[in-house]
Amino acid sequence: MVNVHFDSSFEKKVRKIKNSALKERVKKQIEKIANSPEIGKPMKYSRKGTREVYVAPYRLSYYYAKAEDKLVFLDLYHKDEQ
Repeated sequence: MVNVHFDSSFEKKVRKIKNSALKERVKKQIEKIANSPEIGKPMKYSRKGTREVYVAPYRLSYYYAKAEDKLVFLDLYHKDEQ
């Protein structure tokens, strides 16, 4: 099983979500990623080493260290704030 960690800024952003349906979609995506960490799109350039999953209209960014079996959720941001 993968060790899951959450960045403090990520936790704040998830807590601020008022739409319960969106919050539930984010939680389901977190569960999917925890079960299969390599499903996200690998990023390039300055964000190399991280992966992203689209949760309309947001992007969920995370880092997966395969050697350590560690998963860190980094950010949840709007697509236009990229």
